[in-house]
Amino acid sequence: MQSLVLEDKGRLALREIAIDEPLGPLDVRIDLRTVGICGSDIHYYQHGRIGPFVVEEPMVLGHEGAGTVVEIGSEVSHLKVGDRVCMEPGIPDPNSKASRLGLYNLDPAVRFWATPPVHGILRLQVVHPADYTFRVPDNISFAEAAMVEPLAVGMHATAMARVKPGDVAVVQGAGPIGMVTALSALAGGCARVLITDVQQPKLDLAAQLGPITPVNIEHQKIAAVVAQATDGWGADIVFECSGNEAAAAGVFEPLCPGGTVVFVGMPGEPIAYDVVAAQIVEATVRHVFRYAHQYPRALALLGSGKIDVKPLITETFSFEDSVAAFDFAANMPPSSVKAQIELMPA
Repeated sequence: MQSLVLEDKGRLALREIAIDEPLGPLDVRIDLRTVGICGSDIHYYQHGRIGPFVVEEPMVLGHEGAGTVVEIGSEVSHLKVGDRVCMEPGIPDPNSKASRLGLYNLDPAVRFWATPPVHGILRLQVVHPADYTFRVPDNISFAEAAMVEPLAVGMHATAMARVKPGDVAVVQGAGPIGMVTALSALAGGCARVLITDVQQPKLDLAAQLGPITPVNIEHQKIAAVVAQATDGWGADIVFECSGNEAAAAGVFEPLCPGGTVVFVGMPGEPIAYDVVAAQIVEATVRHVFRYAHQYPRALALLGSGKIDVKPLITETFSFEDSVAAFDFAANMPPSSVKAQIELMPA
C-alpha cells in the first residue's frame, strides 16, 4: 500500500510497500485518518537510529494515529465497523513477566510502531489488536485523537510523580511532550505549573493553556522564579521534558525538600547527575519510558474538556505532502508545536 518509507538515513519516499498483516480473531483493521509526526520519527529520519534501535532496511514511519474500524476479528466484541478509534502503538507479549506485573511498556519483547524493525502507520491501513484500540468520544476529532499518544506520556509522567492537589510543578521544555505534561499535571491536581524554554513563541502559547507561568531561561533563572513564587520553598515536582543535557543536570535546583523529579525527555548524551544536590533535599527521582494504562484516562479527560490539545496542533499536511511535512518538522520554527499528516480527506 502507499506509505511514507524511510529508505535510509536522510532519505524518505512516498511509495508502495508490501506489508503482510492478516486479520486475526482478536484484531481490527483500521483505515488511518490522521498521524502525528513525533520527535522519534524525525530522529530516525535524520540519524537512522535511536540508541540500540537501528534502521537497517526500509521502514514505514509514524506511531501517533487515529482512524476508523473497517473490519473486526471473529472474537472482537467491544468494537464494531465504523467506530472512530485511536491505537496504542506498543504491543507487548501478554505472557511476559513485565506484562503480568502490569508493566507492559517495559516488556523487552514489546513491538512498537516505527521502531526497527516494526513498520509504523504512515500508510492507508493497519491491523491492530483490539485490546490496544480505543473508541474515541464523539466530541473529539481525529486530529485530537492522534494526540492521545503523546498525551499518554504526560499522563504517565504525572502518575509517576504522584501529584497531590495544590502542588507546584516545573516542566522543563515547552515542546509537545512538555506541553502535554503541563496539561496533565494541571488535570492531575497541580495548582500551578511553571514551564521553561528558550523559544518565546512556545512559552507564549503555553501561557494560554491554563495557570502556566512561562520562564525563558535565557533571561531568568528558574530556581529564582520558583523561589519567588513559593516563598523560598521550591517546587513540589520537576518534570524534565527537554532532553537537554544542561537542563537535565540542573533538575534539583528548583526542587523543594522532599520533592520529586521525573525524567521524561531523553538526553542525547549522559548527563551530570548531582547526587549531593539530590541527597540534601531527599529527592525522589522517577523515570518514564513511554506509558502504560493511560489511553482510557487520556480519552476521558479529552472528552470531558478537562484537557484541550487543539492549540498544540499547529500544522496539518496532506498525505501527498508527507516528505515536505517531515522536512518542515525537522526544521520546525519556534511558533510550531505539533505537525500532523491527514491521510484521508474529511
